[in-house]
Amino acid sequence: MEEPIIQARDLGIRFAKGKQKKGRVKDLFVRRAANKKGAATEDFWPLRHVNFDIFPGDSVGIIGRNGTGKSTLLRLITGVLIPDEGYVRREGRVAPLIALSAGFSGDLTGRENVNLVGALHGMTTREIKSKFDEIVDFSELEDFIDTPVKHYSSGMKVRLGFGVITQLPHPILLVDEALAVGDAAFKKKCHGVIQGLLDEGRTLVFVSHSPGELKKYCQRGIFLDTGHVVTDGTVQEALDSYKSAEDADAKQKADKKKAAEEAARKPVEAAS
Repeated sequence: MEEPIIQARDLGIRFAKGKQKKGRVKDLFVRRAANKKGAATEDFWPLRHVNFDIFPGDSVGIIGRNGTGKSTLLRLITGVLIPDEGYVRREGRVAPLIALSAGFSGDLTGRENVNLVGALHGMTTREIKSKFDEIVDFSELEDFIDTPVKHYSSGMKVRLGFGVITQLPHPILLVDEALAVGDAAFKKKCHGVIQGLLDEGRTLVFVSHSPGELKKYCQRGIFLDTGHVVTDGTVQEALDSYKSAEDADAKQKADKKKAAEEAARKPVEAAS
């Protein structure tokens, strides 16, 4: 029986309201010190009791409203965040199309940053050298590759980051709204690269608010709401669940507004 490449069991993570997301080593010590002093904190769980298996070659779309833990889930898969409950395990390294300019040093040139970020993600010097021309060609930064990155626009940084990350040979590809940036021509290039990686048999976990993109790249959809997996099925089933939740939320808000308006009218009617 085939083993999952990503597996989550009773996965949960807790954040303190009004504070930075925890999960880093520094934050663990800060929280422990606060607990020893008896400091009261108000916690919430962006994800809790999350279970799923993703198998090699799967393409899974993560669907949900803003603030429902989609990006947090990707960071748990990468290992950037540490769960408070349960676990998430993965077999193989990750190519994360998340915060594409992260890891760049502003004082280093584009060339130096390609070497730095590639090495941080496990590429050898030989691999970086062999892929360098492709990275520069994709990013369209030939005239600026020896310019310090602090002089790049945000779009230039994203193009360079996308060019580096998509050259990683890692089997798991995580995408968090990365295709929502850039102009139409750049987006078209990105779509072509993503499709090419899928054709190679990569495993994709894809966060997007675009039904079209989700249907294009994913065979499976997971709908997250209030920190839980509500639907794990086809992309259409997950999108339908998402719409039902949105409709129910809209109705609840409308009913609440109507009740408040009726309550406000009653004293006026009684006085007249």
